[in-house]
Amino acid sequence: MIRFLGNIEAKVDSKGRVFIPATFRKQLQAASEETLIIRKDVFQDCLTLYPASVWNEDLNELQSRLNKWNSKHQLILRQFVSDVEEVSIDNNGRILIPKRYLHICSIQSDIHFIGIDNKIEIWAKERMEQPFMSPEEFGKTLEEIMNKAKDED
Repeated sequence: MIRFLGNIEAKVDSKGRVFIPATFRKQLQAASEETLIIRKDVFQDCLTLYPASVWNEDLNELQSRLNKWNSKHQLILRQFVSDVEEVSIDNNGRILIPKRYLHICSIQSDIHFIGIDNKIEIWAKERMEQPFMSPEEFGKTLEEIMNKAKDED
């Protein structure tokens, strides 16, 4: 099972190429993952890299919750899959991020790779200068989630 961890700085070159951090590359190689799926994140202004097997699991889960005879559900599926692209890691350990994705997420040159469980997020450095949540909000929300989970057991 792949589990990416870490917040690693990198640079995108003028052609949109970027080195996948070595720790992430090693995990992908160990799992025999040669293809990655890239898309704009559903909720945030960042990119998400999915190993192909993880993408297929997520897509299967989404499809299992959708009714193919429901027009709104079909729109959801279409939106989810319409703007994805397969990318491969080249012999130098780089991927090519399509220009439209760089533009959508305001990525210039400096980025952060963030390991988020079985996916990798790519953030513009400027968006990383502020925390996602204040420390107080993070602590309070985490406490609520963990206490709720305990109460359900």
